[in-house]
Amino acid sequence: MADFLRICVKGRLNIVVSGGTSTGKTTFLNMLSSFLPEKERILTIEDAAELRLQQRHVVSLESRPANVEGQGQIGIRQLVINALRMLDVVVTIGDLNGPEALDMLQAITPGHAGSPTTVHSNGARDPLHRVETMVLMAGMDLPLRAIREQIAAAFDLVVHLERLADGTRRVVQISEVQSMEGEIIVMQDIFHYVQTGLHNNKVEGYFTATGVRPKFMEKLESLGLFVAPESFQPASQAKRRW
Repeated sequence: MADFLRICVKGRLNIVVSGGTSTGKTTFLNMLSSFLPEKERILTIEDAAELRLQQRHVVSLESRPANVEGQGQIGIRQLVINALRMLDVVVTIGDLNGPEALDMLQAITPGHAGSPTTVHSNGARDPLHRVETMVLMAGMDLPLRAIREQIAAAFDLVVHLERLADGTRRVVQISEVQSMEGEIIVMQDIFHYVQTGLHNNKVEGYFTATGVRPKFMEKLESLGLFVAPESFQPASQAKRRW
């Protein structure tokens, strides 16, 4: 799974890290961003600077509240709009939670590929619904189908995290965003975590593939990025990790 995510980042796929509060989204985004090549120009946009990237060419932008006179406010949306004017930049938004979602979609669809972000959600499908709601918050009178088509075209992968009953944080689902089918965005699970029980207050389970090979693998392989075919085979009893 880690090797799969590494080549997804190197292949400039757009990844959404989702999860509830205190599930480790920002920490996980830091880890994903460490796979970006050293030569990349990276622009981070956050409400509060939490990302700590180790690459050489990193520019951190942080929103600013208004002063006591109500002047000087700089919001996330203004920062994202400015990022649209920058070429060859990987745009990383620490937490997508407002109308800037519309500008984010416009940024990553035409040319800013490889831009990961985090979204609060309770499941792997929820972040797409939340992004849809955030786009509507921008005040643009867009039909829902047009919004969903843009979301399906913009995002490639959703990585969902959960905090389990014993307090451990795990990746519980990795799903591919495929395409529109009617009025629905089609998603397909690639890996997931199977919880088998609770022993001595510790959650027991294992990670397994679903047997589905992502459609974007052809694109990654054309870039010279490969994952062993057996990585997508469901785990046998002997290979399960507890």
